[in-house]
Parts: sequence; structure tokens; C-alpha cells
Amino acid sequence: MHDLPDGWKPGGPLNAGTLKTEYAERPLGTDVRRPRFGWIATGPGYGATQAAYQVLVASSPELLTPESADVWDSGKVTSARTFGIEYDGQALTARTRYHWTVRLWDGLDREGSWAEPEWFETGLLDDGWGGARWIGGTTDSAPLLRQAFTTDGTVKQARVYASGLGYADLRVNGQRISDAVLDPGFTDYDHTVLYVTHDVTGLLRSGDNVVGAELGRGFFGLTTPNAWRWHQAPWTAEPRLLARLVIEYDDGRTTEVVSDESWRITGGPTISDDLYTGETYDARRALPGWDTAGFDDSTWSTATIVDPPKGALQAQAHEPIRVVETVEPTDITEVRPGVWIVDFGRTTAGWTKLTVNADAGTIISLTHGETVADDNVVAVNVHVEGDRIQRDEYIAAGHGVEEWEPRFSYKGFRYVQVEGSTDRPDVLMRVVHSDVRDVTWFSSTQSSYEQFDQAMRRTVLNNLHGIPTDTPFMEKNGWTGDAQVGGPTMLATLDLARFFTKWLGDIRNSQAESGQLPVIVPSSGWGFTDLSPATEWPTVYPFLLREMHRAYGDERLLHEHWESLTRYLSWELDRVEDGLSVSVLGDWLPPGFGRGPAPEDRRLTGTAYLYRALIASAEIGDLIGKPNDYRKAAAELQDGLNRAFLDREAGVYRSGDDPDYRQTSNAVPLAFGMVPEELVRRVAANLAADVEARGFHLNTGCLGVGVLLPVLTAHGYADAATKVALQRSYPSWGYWFDLGADTMWEKWEEDSRSRNHYFQGTVVQWVFENVAGLRNLDAGWQRILVRPDARGEVDSATIRTDTIRGRVTVAWKRTSRVLSLDVQVPVGTTAEIHVPSAAASDVTAVPAPFAGEASYEDGYTVYTVPGGLWNFTSRLA
Repeated sequence: MHDLPDGWKPGGPLNAGTLKTEYAERPLGTDVRRPRFGWIATGPGYGATQAAYQVLVASSPELLTPESADVWDSGKVTSARTFGIEYDGQALTARTRYHWTVRLWDGLDREGSWAEPEWFETGLLDDGWGGARWIGGTTDSAPLLRQAFTTDGTVKQARVYASGLGYADLRVNGQRISDAVLDPGFTDYDHTVLYVTHDVTGLLRSGDNVVGAELGRGFFGLTTPNAWRWHQAPWTAEPRLLARLVIEYDDGRTTEVVSDESWRITGGPTISDDLYTGETYDARRALPGWDTAGFDDSTWSTATIVDPPKGALQAQAHEPIRVVETVEPTDITEVRPGVWIVDFGRTTAGWTKLTVNADAGTIISLTHGETVADDNVVAVNVHVEGDRIQRDEYIAAGHGVEEWEPRFSYKGFRYVQVEGSTDRPDVLMRVVHSDVRDVTWFSSTQSSYEQFDQAMRRTVLNNLHGIPTDTPFMEKNGWTGDAQVGGPTMLATLDLARFFTKWLGDIRNSQAESGQLPVIVPSSGWGFTDLSPATEWPTVYPFLLREMHRAYGDERLLHEHWESLTRYLSWELDRVEDGLSVSVLGDWLPPGFGRGPAPEDRRLTGTAYLYRALIASAEIGDLIGKPNDYRKAAAELQDGLNRAFLDREAGVYRSGDDPDYRQTSNAVPLAFGMVPEELVRRVAANLAADVEARGFHLNTGCLGVGVLLPVLTAHGYADAATKVALQRSYPSWGYWFDLGADTMWEKWEEDSRSRNHYFQGTVVQWVFENVAGLRNLDAGWQRILVRPDARGEVDSATIRTDTIRGRVTVAWKRTSRVLSLDVQVPVGTTAEIHVPSAAASDVTAVPAPFAGEASYEDGYTVYTVPGGLWNFTSRLA
């Protein structure tokens, strides 16, 4: 505990809340054999710290006492750690629910109360799949599979364990067993195949029952020829299913229903499904009741046992994709007879739900796109063969009012062009993405900053579908460079502990024997020689691992990836030439270069990103006790970059024969700490001068955009950074929004082909860290910095973030010449708070006894404080 001032009476003891297992509340079906526990320590008072904990695990909540816990009792463990507490009891049993709780002791050795119990449930572990086999068959449309069975007693619990490739819409007795869609998640199927676990106890009935599935292609069975060769992936095959239903009765009996050749199969009403071209659904082929008992399936075929995929089966741990919102149209216009354009007023990822009353055989087409030109929704994708892009077709059954929505494809869109019916269309937007949790809330008197936050948040979510994609409209690919530049902003906005853990596994699975990583993950094999090598893209691997530790303090993740990480870095270092890393992509899509990279020598950014990757890897090695020479290798790259590109006399990084000053070429070395110390001020001054000479416009692509404003601010040019941020003319974010944007775009130009691209939207990181003033320094928010140093053109800003240790809040407000700053610091976090001020004597801290001695440096009075609620009032010059 923080030293108590004389006469101070501490508050009550610490307690634990928000209990999670493997970052999830009540995970169902985990395959982690030594799951990790975490909680939020809460308690009144200032400077409180957790000094010890005790975890109990039992087979039932009633046994969660130190005297009766029958699975594990950690005993009193002296530790301040509140997350990553690894289970260390007896071997866990497959398909079993375990209950757990924890109590805490504070620094005065006061004992808290036992937390409200939580539970987790194991998956199949070593229990395997019993007699379940992969099944499929030849059908002329998306296959329907069903199996009838009976129950003959009171069901205690029932679980379905299933994997459908590419996707499975699972049902029991006519009801979907989950609200998850596009499930299970996409992986490199030659390495990993995900299975899901569902509790279907409440769906079973006494007597006759049916379990069924409709299968979609996804990336597993995609057939449309495309630039990334997904139609030729090594795993490409027809859809298939693996399922095991385990039923436990009150009397102790267990019965199972498994996928095998006794199942029945037929082609269903989904005539075609493709992630790029959309779906065709013929309602005349619908089979009402096919997934219920009593349905006659005598004309169906017998399912076929098919070859299993090469990948190892693994329980899906990341959040499922769900329909998270339904949106009404803002405008519906008939542009010509029978052709309607529906505007939903926002850009999203998902699909439309159609309600129609039409004659049998009527074809209603729905073409999705982000823009409209010449009274047509633009749905063009030059990377995919054919002229059908993002178009769904519904063929009416003629039975009155009919409703339909896709199951196996999603689109990026704002507009839908509806054809085939003279009636005004009845359509709804269904917003679909990985159901990750928002963790940050931001507000400000500067409306543009709020607009940036909302647009970036929406854009990121639109690109989360089991993997972080580049655009839901064009590619749906996991471009590593996009996550490289967007990762910190994404982690600051959303809870991505489970999501990025999964994708980091995808990165490892994509690695070639040589150690090389592709530029998209997962990959069909594309991206090793296509647009590669591009150092700035796959160096996301070490960078994201380091950022995950910064956000969540996850050391297990670092251990698990160390061997693959070192193989990758060996490959990168082996191809360094003359101290430089060769790259073919560079600062992608700066203003005026709408077809690709900027004109500078791409070895500059390639070398800089490899340098940062090596520094991150050296820090990872330090954290997990793995000696390495990465700092030495980084120093050699630093020397190589400065030797090749730094004009020491001018204080400028120049690139090749290009006479134009490139902001990215100078901002990136400054941001990564590669500029010789004696030249830092001159290089920063030249960068600021260029920004001003351009009328306070940026001249950066995706690599430079995220570092430009922080670098300007860090070196005393916050006013210039603010003017760039609030610029309204081309190129700027304001230019987009004045054109009607509600998301971040791929290009700075008005004709941007994708309007759902987050890699140019990383200005939000500067808004969070420099305007609101909150920065996470390390180790799961163990240390934070509060320093609102970009306060121009704004009178107040508030940011609230739910971290792995608890809530952090920073709120500042300027009234005339007085600035108030409120900071909420959770238990276990130390905050270094820089209060803007003319002198230390101008600052008042509340509560004063705990604020301690302050120092003063360059316009800020600096306090170092523990957990608690703090208020600072400052008289400004």
C-alpha cells in the first residue's frame, strides 16, 4: 500500500469483481488445459494495492470454500497480479463445468470478501470426437444435413460440439442453436480448424428430436476465381460437417448423436453462396420443417464420409460474429421503373433483410455498394472475375409475405439497389461483425475529434470478421500492414484480447518453412511473392505481440510465439543488404498517388519498420527471459538508414532521386527513435516547416499518417498538429467528412475505391493520447501517462477506458485561465500526471496528502500517484 499520511484513515478492504477466464466471462468449451483467471480489484481509499489473493476452483458453487474446494485451492499467494493467474490444480476433465472464486488481501493484510462465483467449461480436450466423422456429399446447392434421434428421460445437460467448413448454420428442433453467424471462424485450414460448443439443453424435448445444419462455403470452399487465389487454396473442397451431440440425463446415463453415414443430406434453397458475389436463394425449394421431427427425408441421400481437413481441431476462443444492429433506410428512391436505390445513411458491413410479397418465380436482386454513380449502386471489384459483385438474389415462392436474409456472405455497403419488383422495397440493414466489446468512450468540445473517433470505431468494427480485414467491400483479406498501423488505435478502442490472440495464431500458421510471413493472413499461398517482400507489413508480428503485452500483460502469448518470431526475424535479417531492408510497398496511398506507394525509396520505411520490430522483439525477450542480439541488429539498421538517407547538413531524410520533401520519410525515423540525438530538433523543425509550407496539410500514406501528429506534438509543434487534424481541404479527414463520409477511406481522393478502410484513420490515437492526454505505457496498464499536450482549438476532453486493471478516466476542462483535470486511476496502476501550468505553485492537488511532492518541467507540473480519484486545478499563463 502507498504510504499513508499521518492521521489518514484508510477505507475498507479490497474486493474482486468482473471475474474472467481466458479473457472471457463464462467461456463455454475451452481447450486451454491451464486456463488463466483475472479480476478487477476494487476498494475505497487512495494508494490501495493488492498484496495477496486466494483462488478456489470446485465442481459446484456450493463447494467454493477453503474447507471443501475439491478441484484447486491456490492458498494465500503473495502477489499484486490480478490477471494471468494460471490454474495449477489437478488435470481438468473434458466437457466439464468448473466454478471459481477469489478473495484478496490489501497492503495492510486486510482480508476481502469472496467474489461472486463464476464458471468456465472445458471443451473436448483429450475426449476427442467419439465416433463422429466428417460428412458431406454432392448436392446442387448449399447442403442440408439432418439426423433424427430420441430422448427417453430428463435431460440434465446437452452440448453440441461442431465444425462446419466453411460455415455451419446449426439447428435443433427447428431453432438455431446460437445467434452466431459466419461460424466457425476463418483460419488456415491446413493448420487449424475451429470448432464451436453450444448449450442445447433447453432445445431438446422428450421423445423425437432432430439436429440439422445448413453449410456455406466461406473461404474453405470458395469457387469464384479471384486475385488472391482463394479458389485454389490447398484446402479447397466442398462444404462438410463434423458434429458431436452429448446428452447427459439426470439418472447418470449419457447418449450421443454423432455425424456419420447415417445422416441424411440434400440440396437446400440456397442455390449459390460466395463471399464476393453474394447469394442466390430460391424460396420455391425451401423445405418447411426439414430440421424438425416428423419430416419425411426418405428422398434425401445418405451422407458421405469425406476426408478431414489437415488442420488440428481447436476450440474457438475468440468472439463470434453476430448481427449486432438493425438499421432502417433513410431514403428510398425509384431511379427508373422497377429499380430502387435504398440509402441507409451509414456505411457498414453486413447484409440486408428482405421482406417481399411477390408471385412465385419473381427474382428480386439486391446489389450492395458504398457509392452511387449514374443512378446505379457501384459494385465493382477488379480482383474478382465476373460482373456479379455483392449481389444477392431472392426467388419468391409466391406464398404471401416472405422474409429472407443471407447466411453465408457479408458485404460492405451503404446503398442497396433493389430490382425485380414494382413495389417499394422493404429492406433493413443488418450490421454484422465480430462481437467485440467497446472499452473506450471519448467526448470533446471539438466536434471533429468526436467525429474522428466515431468514424474510426465504425470502420474498425466493419473490418472485424474473425480476422482484421482491409475492406469488407473489396477484399475481405487480413492485410498485415493495416493491422500494423491500426493496432494501437484498435487496442485503445476495443477489447481485442481474444480476437488478436486468435489472429496471431493465424500469423504463426501462415509461416513458411523459411520463416517468411505473407502480406495477408490467412493466405492461400498468395502474398509470399505477390506484393512481397514488404517489410512494413509482416513486421506486425513482433509489434502486435509487444502491444498485446502492453495492453493485457500477456506473457504466455509471448512464450508461445517466441520460436516462430525468431524464425521470422532470421528470415528478415538474412535479406538485409548494405544495412537496409528491401520493401516493395512503402508508404501506401499518400495524396496524389492513388495507385500505390509513394515515390520515395521504400528501403527507408522498410528498414525503419524492421528496426522497430527488432526493438519490440528485444523487449519481448527481456520479458520472458530469452537472451538475444536484436538490439545490436537494430543498431546496425539504424546506422544503415542514417548513412543512406540522412542529409546531416540539412537535417532532412532524403529518398533516392525524388526532389520532393516526404513527411513520412522524416516522421517515421523520429517516431521510432532512429534520428541521431544531435539532429532530432532540426529534423523535427524541418518536418514542421514542411507541414506549414503545405498550408498545414499532411503528405502521408498509411505508414506516416499515424506518426505525423504525435511526432509534431512531442517536439513542440502541437499547434501545427492541431491545424493538420482540423484541416477541411484536400488532403484531410475533414475533406472526407465534408464529402459525406461517416467512415475512414482508403485514399485521400474523392474517388476512393474503398470507403471502409481504417489504415488512414489513426489520427484517433493522437486524439486519445495527446488531446485527451491518456497513454498506456506498459504491462497491462501498470503505468500510465496523463499529459494533454494538444489543447489547441478545444476547451475540454474526456476519455474513459476499461482496462484489464479497471477503469481509467481522464477529463480536463479549461475555463478562462483555469484548467481542471480529473483522473481516475485503478488499483495496481501508477500514473504520472503532467498538469499544464506556468509554475508548480499554480497547481492545487486534491487530495493533497497523497499527491506528494511535485516537480516542474517545461510547462507541466508532474505528479506520480497511485490508484484513486484525483483532481488538479491549475492557473494557466
